[in-house]
Amino acid sequence: MHTVRVKGILSSDNGMNLYRGCSHGCIYCDSRSKCYHMDHAFEDIEVKENAIELLEDTLRRRRSKCMLATGSMTDPYIPLESELQLVRKALETAYRYGFGFTLITKSARVLRDLDLLKAINDRTKCVVQMTLTTADEALCRKLEPNVSTTAERVEALHRLREAGIPTVVWLCPILPFINDTEENIRSILEACAGAKVRGVLCFGMGLTLREGSREYFYDRLDRLFPGLKEEYIRRYGTRYVVESPRDAELMRLFHAFCGEKEIMHDNGEIFSYLRSFEQKDGGEQLSLF
Repeated sequence: MHTVRVKGILSSDNGMNLYRGCSHGCIYCDSRSKCYHMDHAFEDIEVKENAIELLEDTLRRRRSKCMLATGSMTDPYIPLESELQLVRKALETAYRYGFGFTLITKSARVLRDLDLLKAINDRTKCVVQMTLTTADEALCRKLEPNVSTTAERVEALHRLREAGIPTVVWLCPILPFINDTEENIRSILEACAGAKVRGVLCFGMGLTLREGSREYFYDRLDRLFPGLKEEYIRRYGTRYVVESPRDAELMRLFHAFCGEKEIMHDNGEIFSYLRSFEQKDGGEQLSLF
């Protein structure tokens, strides 16, 4: 871990990353790509020590409310968050100034902040987005070694639903010849239906690989799935989009299942929902501080 002071915290679309780098070890992580110009080891987490100060100053001066977001580049609930609590402080700040919030994670640690998530959602809108890739717990431990298992994440989705907090699942990435099976996709979707998620985002059955992330992914394939790296190189070369040979049939399954269960499954519609700010009448002003 190391700390930095930054000049700003919110992007033009109101997203923030309180940390840079991650210790979850997911073998397919796009954030390792060289195009993001990270000048330190990926596991050496960069902590933006003045992030909350900047966030509070920005929100205090804002005339109109909006949805804030985090988790696009670094999972907000890395183990370090248990100690530093920057995400919790960001949620507290959003609540204090009446802003909505959405976050993307693979960690059941999100439940630590259930009180704040619910408080924000009672006043405006708070949406938790959870990534699910495989229903196989043993495979999950290979693909995402240092994060909550799929079963733990699904349980978190149920807990969030019970608290009235809407959820969205990211069904990605789907790795060719690893988790691109009908059994896996159907199992994940059944878990989503059971947890009554509002929507499922899916960008096709495959993954993306760039310089930096590709090398790390191939190294892990060599260790975990001997011989599969050569099949990827033969079939995909250095393509950015690595599409499963079963993409068409699995996408048909995806859309049919979500349509039948009335789960939102149009990416544009889901992103519009995530961006839209809602002010609820009579939102309870809780004494959290």
